[in-house]
Amino acid sequence: MSHLSQFWWLIPAIIIFFSGLFTVNQGTVAVITRFGKYIGIKRPGLRFKIPLIDQIYKRVSIQNRSVELEFQAVTIDQANVYFKSMLLYSVQNENEETIQKVAFKFISDKDLMQALVRTIEGNIRAFVATKKQSEILGLRRDIVEFVKEHVDASLEDWGYHLQDLQINDITFDQAIIESMSKVVASNNLKAAAENEGQALLITKTKAAEAEGNSIKIAAEAEKLAAQLRGQGVALFREEVAKGMSMAAEQMKVANLDTNVILFSMWTEAIKNFAEYGKGNVIFLDGSSEGMEKTMRQIMAMQQMESK
Repeated sequence: MSHLSQFWWLIPAIIIFFSGLFTVNQGTVAVITRFGKYIGIKRPGLRFKIPLIDQIYKRVSIQNRSVELEFQAVTIDQANVYFKSMLLYSVQNENEETIQKVAFKFISDKDLMQALVRTIEGNIRAFVATKKQSEILGLRRDIVEFVKEHVDASLEDWGYHLQDLQINDITFDQAIIESMSKVVASNNLKAAAENEGQALLITKTKAAEAEGNSIKIAAEAEKLAAQLRGQGVALFREEVAKGMSMAAEQMKVANLDTNVILFSMWTEAIKNFAEYGKGNVIFLDGSSEGMEKTMRQIMAMQQMESK
């Protein structure tokens, strides 16, 4: 007991020593001050600080952080535009100088957030104020690039870096939305009418081309058919002439009258009229005078062909 009473001071000394031990979680950096003065940083792991003298001023997260923004802007043609966006940012790096900026530039994270949000909103409003409401919907990427270009310098001075800015939604007043819908609808109707007109023009053009080709093909076919018919008639006449000549020669040899050939042709013609007339009425002079007249005409035609 006497020995324990002599070393009683070890107990509070051990307690004080162990009070100087602390841990720094992964993804954070501890900022240490001594009597309110910055002396350094402690990285993740089990760390030691002088008990009762050194203090953990702040634990700075180096992980990505996000915040959603909703604000209003006015275009150059006095149209209200409402934005919903997501801001992604983080500490620029883990260097001690950067961590010192992050720890001491703002009193609290609330002040940092307010300055960050107002800076983003101000740059977007400045950009939108130079554009018309009809242009805004197609300028999402331009807005993001404009904000990054003008905000990165301020954030770097605070020790932060803008990772990404996503504009999720852009809306207008209801009256503007309705008017834009009408414009889109009228443009769609106009485009539909133009497409329909083009389709009708193409259809009529193709139909005219097809009709022209059909007429051309029919004309060529008729031309060929007429040519073939002419050749057939010529061959028929040639064969008839040959047959009649041969028959006439044979009748001359037999001392017979060649008019019998003409009479035979006459009777054959009447027979064919009766068989293939298909009910059509054909008027012929069946008298002997009529036959004699017809014979003279046929003989005259033969004499003309022989000449």
